[in-house]
Amino acid sequence: MPHYLKIAGADGIATLAIHHPPANVLSRAAFQEIGEAMEGFAKDPAVRVVIVTGEGANFAAGADVREIAAIEDAAAGEAIALQAHQLALSIERSGLPVIAAINGYCLGGGCELALACTIRIAADTARLGQPEIKIGIMPGMGGTQRLPRLVGVPKALELLLTGEAISAPEAYRIGLVNLVVPEAELRRQAMGMARRMAAMSRVAVSKILHAVLEGVDKPFAEAVQMEARLFGDMMPTADKKEGVAAFLEKRPPRFTDR
Repeated sequence: MPHYLKIAGADGIATLAIHHPPANVLSRAAFQEIGEAMEGFAKDPAVRVVIVTGEGANFAAGADVREIAAIEDAAAGEAIALQAHQLALSIERSGLPVIAAINGYCLGGGCELALACTIRIAADTARLGQPEIKIGIMPGMGGTQRLPRLVGVPKALELLLTGEAISAPEAYRIGLVNLVVPEAELRRQAMGMARRMAAMSRVAVSKILHAVLEGVDKPFAEAVQMEARLFGDMMPTADKKEGVAAFLEKRPPRFTDR
């Protein structure tokens, strides 16, 4: 039974809420629980979309600084960072859309967790940033790599080297989040997007995620070859046949994920 998470699910949508009050600090145990939950969701055919959010006032206000203070060995620090990287990769490689519903503070490891998600929706009161430099360290969960890919190198360096948090509207302006909504609407808006995604073929969803996440770092010519192969893989599927038939017959498709 998870100690740092609240997990719920219905209609193909799993909700994972970080629960470590008051700030939802991410300890190593919390990271492990999130990773285990994501592995379970990826293996569960009933789960089609995951929403990650924070219970209470905050999404996640960073890693546990007390745990970091206790690390004095370079190898131990690298091992902890690699554990965190595996969590981020478990999200990206789950084959599922993962929506971060960002409330309150989303800082440090919390921001890196959100960066690993497929889509980020922020409450208008949220604050996002990578403040690690303020305590003399750097991000260790992919923040120096995912952030520049989302917002560009100059803006990423500004955020990483000042450690300043930015508002949700500013995060939207620079491309860090997809959508900003009123705080009271955050869960409803995230659930609405999740329902739209959950209605799609899980086969098609996983192929699109694979094409984008694997292709973005490949040379363009190699990436489009991969896309063509994945497109071809879709042609014999039952969901392709059902989707085309439903379109021609002007009715909603009934996908079976095959």
